[in-house]
Amino acid sequence: MKNLFLSIVSLLFLTSCEKNIDLDLEDQSGKIVIEGNITDDTGPYLVKISKSVAYTTAVPYTAVENAQVVVSDNTGQTETLTYLGDGYYKTAHFTGQPGRTYTLKVTAEGQQYTAQSTMPQAVSFDGLDQDSFPIAGETTYTLLPVFTDPPALGNRYLFVFSVNNSSQKLFAEFSDNVNNGLPNQRPLLMPNDKDGIRVKSGDTIYVEMQCIDQNIFTYYSALLQILDGGAGSGVTPANPPSNISNGALGYFSAHTVRTKTKVIQ
Repeated sequence: MKNLFLSIVSLLFLTSCEKNIDLDLEDQSGKIVIEGNITDDTGPYLVKISKSVAYTTAVPYTAVENAQVVVSDNTGQTETLTYLGDGYYKTAHFTGQPGRTYTLKVTAEGQQYTAQSTMPQAVSFDGLDQDSFPIAGETTYTLLPVFTDPPALGNRYLFVFSVNNSSQKLFAEFSDNVNNGLPNQRPLLMPNDKDGIRVKSGDTIYVEMQCIDQNIFTYYSALLQILDGGAGSGVTPANPPSNISNGALGYFSAHTVRTKTKVIQ
């Protein structure tokens, strides 16, 4: 159950269990980090560009300005993003739809970086069922996302959740390698004093279900292994396998979004 959740303070270095993933443990401070998301929800969509810092550095990141950021899809839709400040670039009219393949092109500091992600079809998120059980005299809660996996093999899911709408995010990733085509049977374990969070009766849990592609599933699977190994907070000491070219860190994800809330009883 421990590997079902993980505290994430910054989605930049987050916003599965695959074996034999080789991770680079070297200090790669000063490298370009790109975090981009396209969803089937209403935009605008954001791309954040920064530079990595050493794991031991107190400064979280350095923003990259004056980059050219372009997103496009396989239907001919394209847009150049506008810089907002603090490393964030924003779309104005771009729309995301399931089934399309999206391309990100970033030109920054004389280098070009590209990435592609295909948005899967959405899977209906039907609700959240609660359960509880005692551990060492304390009540621990779980929430079971209610959905049925489609018959075809290959679906990948990311669940991002928070307690009382806190900025501190937790996540869990599922694949359909087990229980393909069946109702979900894997719960989200609510934090119990992990990183100072304790879920209690009356708390509201916000859960976002994302249908993600294989590359993003691999990224989060590796990141879970890194942080679950005791990385603590801040920038991770190893780098998950990015789907962005030219040695950039980070990820570019095209995914669906469905949300539910649950008040703990």
